[in-house]
Amino acid sequence: MGRPMQFEKGAAVDKAMDLFWRQGYAGTTPRELAGEMGIGKGSLYNTFESKHALFLRALGRYSERRLEYLTDLFSAPGPIGPRLKSAIAVLAGVGEHRRGCVMVNAAAELGAADAEVNRIADDLFTRIEAVFRQAIVRGQESGEFGVQRVADAAAGQLLASVIGLSVLVKAGGPSEQFTAVLDDIVDAL
Repeated sequence: MGRPMQFEKGAAVDKAMDLFWRQGYAGTTPRELAGEMGIGKGSLYNTFESKHALFLRALGRYSERRLEYLTDLFSAPGPIGPRLKSAIAVLAGVGEHRRGCVMVNAAAELGAADAEVNRIADDLFTRIEAVFRQAIVRGQESGEFGVQRVADAAAGQLLASVIGLSVLVKAGGPSEQFTAVLDDIVDAL
């Protein structure tokens, strides 16, 4: 009979996600993961099967958290514009950190070579775009945004802005520049 698990899986996945976010997939070793998670390498493999399986699980957890954030943000009444600015800033990491978006980073690093990473990233991006589309429609219905722009196209542009800003944040540009870009993106609606 094996020893009982001495750690909480969710917390361990969160720690792994943070390490992958800081170092990327290729730059993170199983030894570093085990150390960050506070477990032995054997426990890492027994619980998560492989570094890759743990990475996929971390990306899934990241997706869940981002979608929960967006759902909470846009479920409240009130003006949509400020919430869209906030959503774009948080998703891209503007003012928060210099790591960009973990999903954008993962897609850039592995997306072309890893169908599962590509699937997870595409699913998250599609769902974010749908949230943006609904928010834009609400803003158009309330008169906050003009109706001349098609919500589908505008939502796609917002998603592309998140992805582009995420890369710029990771590259280390000035935060003030990103804030001005956020204002321009949403004001164009």
